[in-house]
Amino acid sequence: MHNKLNYKEYGDGYPIIILHGFLGMLDNWHSFSRKLSEDYRVISIDQRNHGKSFHSEDFDYKILAKDLHQFLQQMEIDKCGIIGHSMGGKTVMQYLSDYNSIIEKAVIVDIAPRAYDGGHQNILDALTDLDLSLIEKRSDAQDFLMQRLGNTGVVQFLLKNLNRDTDGNYSWKANLEVLYDNYENVSAGITLNEKVTVPSLFVRGTQSNYITKEDEKEISKSFSQADVIDIDAGHWVHSEQPKLLLEAVRNFFL
Repeated sequence: MHNKLNYKEYGDGYPIIILHGFLGMLDNWHSFSRKLSEDYRVISIDQRNHGKSFHSEDFDYKILAKDLHQFLQQMEIDKCGIIGHSMGGKTVMQYLSDYNSIIEKAVIVDIAPRAYDGGHQNILDALTDLDLSLIEKRSDAQDFLMQRLGNTGVVQFLLKNLNRDTDGNYSWKANLEVLYDNYENVSAGITLNEKVTVPSLFVRGTQSNYITKEDEKEISKSFSQADVIDIDAGHWVHSEQPKLLLEAVRNFFL
């Protein structure tokens, strides 16, 4: 029996699926999902080892794409659009390559198909080094992570992973051990079986270095109907420029 993914639905109409990035969860997309659901049925998913979804030792893009495929079957969705950010964008690309797509249009936010240098290693090290048994309140975790990482936005994003049970004990929602061990799989490139023909919109955060000019060439080689647009934001486009992203998404799905 396949473990089921945690998800949240908003609105009704034509379905659009949303996949979060590495160490993220569907909650990161809650405000965006609500806005988009004024026109669509939005289904935001926690990918395995993230948020409230199941934990598993297995973790790579082939597996994440299979999870998505099984989820769409389980939900009896036969046509949909999809939005994937960062790691979620790579899951989308792998899915488009591996399955006869029921996805009619794809939005891929600030990620290209290539392999990336391990930009999260310091984050994973900091999270792993934080001894949760010594944490009495959330601000203790915040202080530790700020000392290590020094970036308020990143620390606030990471702290959404901190869970507190009724006894006051803290734990991580994300399966840090497996994500740490499989980090090479997270930063790996996507090998596409053939050219992707699904219309695809790549959204580049202009203050981020995730989609370069070289990447644009690779995207146009691998995707026959791809556009790259720029939004003045860093890597977390949906939290930094939600209105601009929403406008781009709505125009694309019209």
